[in-house]
Amino acid sequence: MGFTDFVSNTTYDLYEAKLEKEVLEGPMPKHVAIIMDGNRRYAKDVLKTDDTSEGHRRGKDKVEEVLNWCLKLNIRVLTIYALSTENFSREDSEVDYLLKLIIETMYELADDERVHKNRIHVRMIGDRELAPEQLMDAVKCVEERTKGYENYRFNIAVAYGGRQEIVSAVKEVARKVKDGTIDISDIDESSISGHLYTSDDPDPDLVLRTSGELRLSNFLIWQLAYSELYFTDVYWPGFRYIDFLRAIRSYQQRSRRYGT
Repeated sequence: MGFTDFVSNTTYDLYEAKLEKEVLEGPMPKHVAIIMDGNRRYAKDVLKTDDTSEGHRRGKDKVEEVLNWCLKLNIRVLTIYALSTENFSREDSEVDYLLKLIIETMYELADDERVHKNRIHVRMIGDRELAPEQLMDAVKCVEERTKGYENYRFNIAVAYGGRQEIVSAVKEVARKVKDGTIDISDIDESSISGHLYTSDDPDPDLVLRTSGELRLSNFLIWQLAYSELYFTDVYWPGFRYIDFLRAIRSYQQRSRRYGT
């Protein structure tokens, strides 16, 4: 390492430590949701390859880091957007590779000492009828192994679409009305919220998206009605702890309002 690199790394470490101290002194979001975007562009622009698989692999590794950051900052609920229903329209080879990485992640989390030490409840949210059998085997494994854990929650959105989630919730409420379980006059916001995948979780306090795209892509569209939004140009595999701290600091500096 040259002198310039040494000075640069030292300055970075000092700034990160200062920022972390500042963030730890402020109100922490209970639930952070992340739209992990930019794996393919990272492969092309940073790794200089047309092979997207390495970008996706680096993205998978980044999830491990972010989970550690949430534990460090005592963020109780983390939800990540791993694979949307729309993603299934990509080339079969890419979808198969993404599913392979997600399956690996599920099994790794099932055996992860940190998951059991911190009592993290890991689960999939999404349309399970769209999920292939191999994925559901992995999901059942990690959900069974972490069942009953309540200290932290880690939601992995796979085969997920926000509009479809709302449609499914409305259908379930309608079924209960038809069966006479509930009266139509009793239907309110909580009735819908109670039938969503995240019914056991608080709505996200902070939703962040990487890679510079300024859209929500059908992610938690009911739940994020009052969430604070944060967008960064950094590609997901290049997302650093300092970038995460900046997102949290931005959240802390805002005055949260409900309504207009």
